[in-house]
Amino acid sequence: MASRIAAAARGIRSASSAAHANAANPWLAERQAIKEHAGPAAETWRKISIYVCIPALVAASANAYNLYAKHQAHMEHEKHEGHERVQYPYMRLRAKAFPWGDDSLFFNPEVNF
Repeated sequence: MASRIAAAARGIRSASSAAHANAANPWLAERQAIKEHAGPAAETWRKISIYVCIPALVAASANAYNLYAKHQAHMEHEKHEGHERVQYPYMRLRAKAFPWGDDSLFFNPEVNF
């Protein structure tokens, strides 16, 4: 009797008392069912993260790198090709000058007209 009181004081329950409490209280029974379901569900999402998401990220990164490399090669080709840039009359219209000069703050002479 004294050991059961000491165990109760420490908050330790036996399996039979937990099962009895769950049967008497539907909220505790539902909570226990959710805990039992959470383990396999978490394992499923862990497997999806490892075996689906990580390979998809690697494939997307490789694709982005290949597209970037092709674009850089094309820009290098354009640089050596020597195309003249047409200055259309509607481009670079200014009502007044910028405080930092003629071009916009983000002007890049290698890319912008």
